[in-house]
Amino acid sequence: MPFLHALVGAARSARHAPRLAAGLTPDDDVLLDAPDGRLSPALVAAALGDPEPAAKLLATTRDAAEWEDRDRYVGRLATFAYHRGEWLDRWREAAPRDPDALLVAAQLAVRRAWESPARAERLRELGPLLRPLTEEAGRDPVPWRLALDHARGAHAGHAVFEGLWEQALLRSPHHYGCHVAALKYLSAQWYGSQRAAFDFAEQAADDAAPGSLVRALPVRAAHEALRPPPGPGRDRPGDSGKAGSGKAGSGKAGTADGPAADGARIDRAADRGLALSAAFAPGDPWPAEVRNLLAYVLVERKRWEEALAEFGRTGPHATSFPWAVGGHDPLRRFLAARDRTRAELARRTPLWGRARAIPGRSGPRGH
Repeated sequence: MPFLHALVGAARSARHAPRLAAGLTPDDDVLLDAPDGRLSPALVAAALGDPEPAAKLLATTRDAAEWEDRDRYVGRLATFAYHRGEWLDRWREAAPRDPDALLVAAQLAVRRAWESPARAERLRELGPLLRPLTEEAGRDPVPWRLALDHARGAHAGHAVFEGLWEQALLRSPHHYGCHVAALKYLSAQWYGSQRAAFDFAEQAADDAAPGSLVRALPVRAAHEALRPPPGPGRDRPGDSGKAGSGKAGSGKAGTADGPAADGARIDRAADRGLALSAAFAPGDPWPAEVRNLLAYVLVERKRWEEALAEFGRTGPHATSFPWAVGGHDPLRRFLAARDRTRAELARRTPLWGRARAIPGRSGPRGH
């Protein structure tokens, strides 16, 4: 019987898999971490050693209070400078007090410190670099997001982290990056638990405005719950922290609801993510990371039909997170997950039935 099932499954896959690919971007057209139309010219100029477009872009986001875009651009520019930093050095030499150049440089320094075997010590050494950025940030929440990431890795105490979190909320109560930083702190990988992370993420999603990416925060908690527990040398810093429940940095560490309850929360998180994704046009680059994350969770939960639909909505936009977690080739892993989803769905379609087309819904872009 297993042999017969295998034969039937192979026949179904051969018949239906090509049709299920009809709504997907061809493999060769999928792009990893493709920059949007505003960032792309800045990166091209930076590759030529010219920092001016990057400086103008970040100044525009700061003046217009486009905090979500600003956070993304700072991260992407710092990543580019990690590999090719001459343009950033030139920018800092020409404008040593430029707050945007200092912010990109600080993001880059934090990334390098995170990669050090002496992570906590290296991060603590960056405290004097980050403090002026937050003190002079005004309404800008991005330096506070960076301070939250820094504090987590530096093993800052519970009270310190919560103080930073409160300051971040004063600047922007629904800033996605700051919420992600707090969620990481509350995760079982760090100072909290799955229950604490889900409690925080669900409450934040409930409070978020329609169209806000914070509404997908439970999907990030689901991703953390699906990750393997930390082992020696992995992220979690031991027992030197406290967990949170509801607000950053408070609660009980190491608690969980149990496998069945965790599975139910993961599925509810995926349902929230599907509702948010449906509010954006297919192929919109703005929610691309959320959609990639949602597709990952749906695949892990074996919700094949919904996963295939989500891969359709991502269009050509693959993102490093979550596919690069664990040192994988993110683009190859994205494509492999997509292929697996098609194959699994084809295997479950009767031989003479009809594989469902990938649904796509369009809607407004939100921030």
